[in-house]
Amino acid sequence: MHWTEILIRYGEISLKGRNRKKFVDRLRKNMKQAFRDLATVKIKAERDRMFLTSDSEEELQQAMEKLPSIFGIHSFSPIAKCEADLEAIKEMAVQIIGDDETAGKTFKVEIKRTDKSFPLVTGELQQAIGAHVLRQFPELSVQMKKPDILLHVEIREEGAFLTSKVFKGAGGMPVGSNGHSVLMLSGGIDSPVAGYLMMKRGVSLDAIHFASPPFTSDQAKEKVLDLAERLSSFGAPVRVHVIPFTDIQQTIGTQVPNNVSMTTTRRIMLRIADMVRAEENALAIVTGESLGQVASQTLESLTAINEVTATPILRPLISTDKLDIIKMAEEIGTYEISIRPYEDCCTIFSPSNPKTKPKLEKVIYYEGFTDFEPMIQEAVRNRVTYEMPRATNDEFHELL
Repeated sequence: MHWTEILIRYGEISLKGRNRKKFVDRLRKNMKQAFRDLATVKIKAERDRMFLTSDSEEELQQAMEKLPSIFGIHSFSPIAKCEADLEAIKEMAVQIIGDDETAGKTFKVEIKRTDKSFPLVTGELQQAIGAHVLRQFPELSVQMKKPDILLHVEIREEGAFLTSKVFKGAGGMPVGSNGHSVLMLSGGIDSPVAGYLMMKRGVSLDAIHFASPPFTSDQAKEKVLDLAERLSSFGAPVRVHVIPFTDIQQTIGTQVPNNVSMTTTRRIMLRIADMVRAEENALAIVTGESLGQVASQTLESLTAINEVTATPILRPLISTDKLDIIKMAEEIGTYEISIRPYEDCCTIFSPSNPKTKPKLEKVIYYEGFTDFEPMIQEAVRNRVTYEMPRATNDEFHELL
């Protein structure tokens, strides 16, 4: 079938009032970023829908393959165009229905007459097109409610546009429409899923990763960059700030008792994340923590860790079972990257018997023997920033 354009239906954007244009513009920018390598694809945004057109059928197909990963889209359909002439419409309808399996199926013709000057009214068009389809496919039967095949015909001034296929979109809100946050991206299974869920709610992300060479390898860093690359495929670029953490982690190991060293490590990580957040004008910090999953994720541990900042900490996985997190990771394409056998600094420096209920006053007491502030500021100052996906043209930079 030769498709001439793609119809995109909005998700929650359709529920917005006066702010709708802002959300539509954000979605359009995200789509431009996703289609940056498709030179001929053009985007036309309307109040309640959007259209993609291209002179290249191959690039239109490539665009359609990218659409399921872009947040803010409820569904989309490939559209075929013909003359706004009844005989031409009937023949095009037969071609489209012929692309589907018709044995034992039900169908319905749905008409939208944008061009009110077309000589036939909606009921007449439905009858004429439906009767012609039934003559060509006698195995079909008509059903008005929830048919197996819904043939949609729209009559516009520039022609007739037909489709019978509806593909599910990613839903959610366009990334960037609900502010900016920083994601603590460890390289494990949980944090990329947390980032994905926040992006689905319209939050754009910078990611922060803590590296402790030579204890952590270049392969561990590349794993994190690959995870960020994958997250960037959901409609918006992701910056990754790699923080040099070796000196801080070694100092913690010598100055803080082993059983509370993980609590101190997480507190300092959060202080660093908060400083990066402020410099990047982000509003919150996102983590992949799930309540009770490990020693640093008990309520007592989270309370002790949170004490270092007043910034909102967003934990979208806080009540999610590990098996459910793994399933989501598999579905979004991060699981196979996360399980690569390269450990992050928290895993390598993990104490053998960490406190699950650390006392805040004791943690503060032990930290008081060392001035970590200069080391924290140096780590933030010496961070290395990567942009994902890697820029290929000037248009990408304009979107950052």
